[in-house]
Amino acid sequence: MNIKRLKSLREDADMSQEDLAGELGVPSRTSISDWETGRDTIPLRKLNKYSNFFNVSIDYILGLTKSKEYNPINKCIDLKVMAQRLKELRLKSGLTQEKLAKELNTTHSTLSAYENGKVLITTSFVYQIAKKYQVSVDWLLGKIN
Repeated sequence: MNIKRLKSLREDADMSQEDLAGELGVPSRTSISDWETGRDTIPLRKLNKYSNFFNVSIDYILGLTKSKEYNPINKCIDLKVMAQRLKELRLKSGLTQEKLAKELNTTHSTLSAYENGKVLITTSFVYQIAKKYQVSVDWLLGKIN
């Protein structure tokens, strides 16, 4: 993941880590610092807020695209759409949940929870899936068609 874009977006907006923490509803600037330096992975809901605040795609933030152009149809993550699209990708590849779970180094029950829309996928998994299937994270999360 391209962590540098988190920092550059904030700096380009002439914001401090403390200012951004307030905008994103993060308790302290330490979280922002940890995300920018790669000491911690930004949770997907916070990454979505980041994306919406700076009006760029999650794909751009994660370094999956160079384009800042972004026209979401939905600013929220749609768990139902995410579940459906994740399952479609897996089935098109002819993989079982067990096999994909193994490839992602997770459990079958975790993957099942993602595919049933019970749990929001983690940032690292959504990144891995986007890379594996050559799809947009924003598309996978139902933010774009």
